Amino acid sequence: MQHPSSDTGIRLDRASYAAGERSILSDITLHLTERRIGILGQNGSGKTTLLRLMAGLIAPGRGRVTVEGMDAASDRRRMLAAVGILFQNPEHQIIFPTVEEELSFGLKQAGRCAEEARSLARAVLAAQGRSHWAAAPVSTLSQGQKQFLCLLSVLAMEPRTILLDEPFSGLDLPTQIRLSRRLAGLPQRLVTISHDPEVVAGCDRVIWLDGGRVRADGQAGDVTAAFRAEMERLGDLDADADLPC
Repeated sequence: MQHPSSDTGIRLDRASYAAGERSILSDITLHLTERRIGILGQNGSGKTTLLRLMAGLIAPGRGRVTVEGMDAASDRRRMLAAVGILFQNPEHQIIFPTVEEELSFGLKQAGRCAEEARSLARAVLAAQGRSHWAAAPVSTLSQGQKQFLCLLSVLAMEPRTILLDEPFSGLDLPTQIRLSRRLAGLPQRLVTISHDPEVVAGCDRVIWLDGGRVRADGQAGDVTAAFRAEMERLGDLDADADLPC
């Protein structure tokens, strides 16, 4: 059996992260090379922190995170071509007042001149039948439209891997369906985090994160079944009945 090279995909070697004295992730060792990967866990399990480590937005306190052989946190320009991230809340991602400015920003960060970035942003919108969005204030977009704008901003950078943080949260069902279809057709590697086993059920590989550690890692059916069983067990405990005085 041929093993993937260490400079392919995303590798975490005993990566740990803490906020002050509170440990969030502990000794995470993974090598992610599959085309569709799910990271499953309850709220507070460390999923979003793990994605931020993979994107190079934060550095591990211990251990190492590499993407295609690069240190994830040290070379932002090269990382833009390797990894894009779609946050759960588009308000946390959008920073410019108009759609065209928002789309242009990442392209300029990647080294495009201002005029080329604007031209490419308009081409991206035209390809999606949304040329009329260019001058629109971002504040006039719906939540689903803002999420789609964020996805277009990521896709404009042509990253080889896209990290998705609860991508369907807060979206109505028709918008979820449209976004799901759009994501399914992408050629990039997708790493999707969710607390919902249905969202990651079609992935090639699913990792269950529990209390900042990997609890299970394997085929989607096996991992989601184990996760569901544990959630049902916890649900039966009525664990939130005891409140502090």
